[in-house]
Amino acid sequence: MTPTHPCLQSGTRRGSLRPATLAAVSSLLALQLAAPAHAQDTAKPAWPSRPVTLVVGTPPGGAIDAYARALAHELGKVTGGTFIVDYKPGANGNISAEYVQKAAPDGHTLWIGTQAMVTINPSAYASLRWKPADFRPIAKGVEAPLVLVAHPSVPARSFADLVKWTAANPGKVSYGSYSPGTPSHFLGFQMNERFKTDMAHIPYKGSAPQVVDLVGGQVPLGFAQMQTALPQVQAGKLNALAVTSPERSRHLHQVPTLAELGYKDLNTTIWFGLLAASAVPKPVLDAIEAATVKAQSAPDYRSKLDAQGFDVPAEHGDAFARTIAAETVRWAGLVKATGFRAND
Repeated sequence: MTPTHPCLQSGTRRGSLRPATLAAVSSLLALQLAAPAHAQDTAKPAWPSRPVTLVVGTPPGGAIDAYARALAHELGKVTGGTFIVDYKPGANGNISAEYVQKAAPDGHTLWIGTQAMVTINPSAYASLRWKPADFRPIAKGVEAPLVLVAHPSVPARSFADLVKWTAANPGKVSYGSYSPGTPSHFLGFQMNERFKTDMAHIPYKGSAPQVVDLVGGQVPLGFAQMQTALPQVQAGKLNALAVTSPERSRHLHQVPTLAELGYKDLNTTIWFGLLAASAVPKPVLDAIEAATVKAQSAPDYRSKLDAQGFDVPAEHGDAFARTIAAETVRWAGLVKATGFRAND
């Protein structure tokens, strides 16, 4: 005997569904049809869907290494993806910026930018092949003051002594920067202007070679990045005379700030941060920002960078973009005052 469909029992003829039953079936079908569309609307972007490259614009071994590698490791833990650090040095970071700008705008090629690359290069390079609007600031990763250091052969144990010594030796003293067109360069220029000294500028291609020559005595003094100089100061191979932050560094609490010595105009902190091409779709940009904020809040990540002389700020997204805009204005004025023009 052929089974009878439940809807056709109790005298209901085949093909003539009761109104209530018909309404229920219609509602069920509508929900089933709408479900895929709703799931598609609310689904999170598939990021990362393949390995993500963090592009660094300096050679390996510098201060930026600690941040880039720590971030790559932590983002991998947060997202379950693979993150690779790739070095594209040259033109003070412009080569790395162009590389990221030209990559597929899918969020799988990101830029580790520095304060100098992001806020100074737009004023320092006459024919820049990228512009700030090409990038969306994701998060300020680490921040630290510069530290003015001198080789032990320099007969100065304080900032005041250093100024007297450089003023007494016009044309005979040089200072090294970790790259031309950076705060390390411009702070030396400001010292010359303020104290009427005549120090020659010796530029290096990164903080690692700068500190190597400072330790070796090839250049007597310079504004160095905290992460690179701190071990040498602690070992007694360099003397720290001042730091450039508004407050004393917890890593060099015995060293005065330039601000407390009366030179607030020489204040600055340097930072490294994560940026993405602005052409990346907004849902993906939001996913990158959320993952980065979560990574930077991890206690192990923060303590690892803290031990190397870095602060890990909580600045990201629009707040980070506002910082970049304000600093770009400041450094543009100094670039104009120095007459500095970088070579492509």
